[in-house]
Amino acid sequence: MQARAVLATVLAVALLLSGCAQSDDNVTPAAAPQPVESTVPPTPPSPTPSPTPTRAKPPKPPLRPLPANLPAGLRRAAGVRPVALTFDDGPNPTWTPKVLDQLRAAHVTATFCLVGREAQRHPDLVRRIVREGHQLCNHSWRHDLDLARRPAADMRADLLRTNKAIQAAVPGAPVPFYRQPGGRWTAEVLAVAKDLGMRPLHWSVDPQDWDKPTAATIAKRIHSAARPGAIVLMHDGGGNRAATLAACPHVIADLKRRFGIARLT
Repeated sequence: MQARAVLATVLAVALLLSGCAQSDDNVTPAAAPQPVESTVPPTPPSPTPSPTPTRAKPPKPPLRPLPANLPAGLRRAAGVRPVALTFDDGPNPTWTPKVLDQLRAAHVTATFCLVGREAQRHPDLVRRIVREGHQLCNHSWRHDLDLARRPAADMRADLLRTNKAIQAAVPGAPVPFYRQPGGRWTAEVLAVAKDLGMRPLHWSVDPQDWDKPTAATIAKRIHSAARPGAIVLMHDGGGNRAATLAACPHVIADLKRRFGIARLT
């Protein structure tokens, strides 16, 4: 009996020791995986593009001031007793043919002061003007009221471009006159025109038909202001010229009766 008791005690101790060996407290946790260093080199950041430098435009030269009085040397009279009719701002496909019809019916001629870009657009009208015996005048490329205040090189280029457009329609036809838009003359534009072989053409009678008065008002103003040898300003372009067209028969008849009408030379 004593031997059995001893054996039982030994087995109990052995079982106890075996259970303790499997306790969680004695289990070593597995090591966490270590990060592996990448062998691919990192992509360098894109460089920030430098702003493209912008070239500053050179400042435009200042406009020269207009003189207090019109400069000397302007053509303001026909030089003979008959008056001269002048028409500005054409050729216009609506109004110029009708003005030409009236002049032809009255057997009189006039001077047409042509805007260059309009002459380029309507060369057939430039040809008709010359074919029917009228005089030509350069009136700048685009009716720039400030042209006479710009640098001399700009004025020269403008006048040459206008003459080129006119003479493209009528090769060899002379352009003996230049008229400054708005009558805003300077001594400098006179010098440029003269250097190009053109005489500066002004006027002595301005009915202000560009301001669209009635036909009766246009006729009355011309009748009151006209004198022997007057140069009369009217318009066949630059806007609605219905009133000018309506006034023309009365104006032409009145001037022919009182003074006669002649082409400028």
